[in-house]
Amino acid sequence: MTYHPPCVFLELLLSSLFTMVYVDPGFVVPGIPENEKYEGTEVDANVRKALPEGTTIKWAKTFVESFWAISSKIDAVLPSGEERSYFLKVYIAPRAEDIARGEFESTRELLSVIPNNVPQVVAHGSCASKPDRAFFLAEFRDMRDELPSASDLVSVVAAIHTKTSPNGKFGYPVTTFSGKHPMDTRWCDTWEEYFTRCMKDTMDAELAMQGPNSELQELSGKILTKVIPRLIRPMETGGRKIKSALVHGDLWHGNVSVDEKTKVPVLYDPCCFYGHNEYDFSMWRATRYLTSREHVDEYFKTNARSEPQEDQDDRHALYAVRSDLAVSVLWSENKDMRELAIQEMKRLVAKYGDGYEGYIAAQGKPDVVEADGVGN
Repeated sequence: MTYHPPCVFLELLLSSLFTMVYVDPGFVVPGIPENEKYEGTEVDANVRKALPEGTTIKWAKTFVESFWAISSKIDAVLPSGEERSYFLKVYIAPRAEDIARGEFESTRELLSVIPNNVPQVVAHGSCASKPDRAFFLAEFRDMRDELPSASDLVSVVAAIHTKTSPNGKFGYPVTTFSGKHPMDTRWCDTWEEYFTRCMKDTMDAELAMQGPNSELQELSGKILTKVIPRLIRPMETGGRKIKSALVHGDLWHGNVSVDEKTKVPVLYDPCCFYGHNEYDFSMWRATRYLTSREHVDEYFKTNARSEPQEDQDDRHALYAVRSDLAVSVLWSENKDMRELAIQEMKRLVAKYGDGYEGYIAAQGKPDVVEADGVGN
C-alpha cells in the first residue's frame, strides 16, 4: 500500500516516484534537504491553529519534496478521541501564500461538484516560523498507484464541467498556479481572449526560463495571431457559443488516483478556472501520459462535442502546446519539451497559417467577427 498524497509534483517527478512512465535520465528527483527533514510531534504554530482545538499530534513526518514544496503527513487525535491524518504541503517558492490560496480555493471549488472525489480541505495560510512560506492543509487519503478506469475518470471530469461560470465570463476569482507558474485568471468576455493571454504568458515565461530562440519566437507570433483565431474563434461566432465551464486545469495522470477505501477516483492539485471544457484534455494526447485519446473518446460518448467538430483534434493539439511549454517553464533542465512544442507549432502554422480570414473565405460567408463581438 502506498500513501499517495494530493500535492503538486512536477509531472516527471511523480512518474519517477510511482514508476508510471518513462523518465528522461537527465531528470533529477529533488530530495528533501537534511535541514528540512522532520519527524516528531511539533508542527508550525499556524498549522496547529488550523486543527480543531485540543487536537493532539501523535506524529508528523516529511516524506517528499517537489521543486517548490515540501510535503508531510500528520497523524493526530481529535478531542473526541477519533484518530485522523492530515496532508500538509509547505510551499517554499516565491508567492507561496498565493500558490497555497490558489490550491485551496480550487480544491474547494471542486468539492462543490464532486465532494467524494477530492480531498477535503482544512486551511491555508502563512507559516508562523517562516513567514515567506505558506501551507496547504487537507485530509490525508490513502490511495492506490493506479488510474481509475476510463469511464470512471471521465464521469468525474464531466461532473466538474457541469458547473458554469457565475458571471458567464472566462477566468477565476483568484490567481491559480500551474506548479509555481501563475495563471492570469482575470475575467474575459471570450474564450479566445482568455486563452490567447494564457498562451502568451506561457510563451513569455518559457523564453525567460530557457533563453531566446528565433524559431520559437517566430512561430509564437503566428500561433497567437493566426492559429488561435482560426481554431477558437469559430466556436464563438456564426451563432455558436462556448459554455464557460469549471475545469481542473492540470489534469494529467499524476493528479489522479483511486481511493484505497472507497475505490472511487480522486483528483487533486487543481489550478481551476472557468474555460472551455476541452482544455482539460490538453494532457490526454501526449505519449508521456497514461491518459490518452481513449479517455477523450470515452468522454464524448455521453457529452457533446464543441462545433466545429472537424477542428476538435487540432484544438486539443493547440491546448497541448501550451501544456508542453508550461512543462518547459517548470523544468529548466529539460530541453525536449521546447522542441516538442516547436514541432507541433510548425504543423499547426502550416495548416492554419491563413488564420480566421482563410476560414471565412473557405466557408464562402461574410466576415462575422463584428456581429459576434470578437475582436481581431
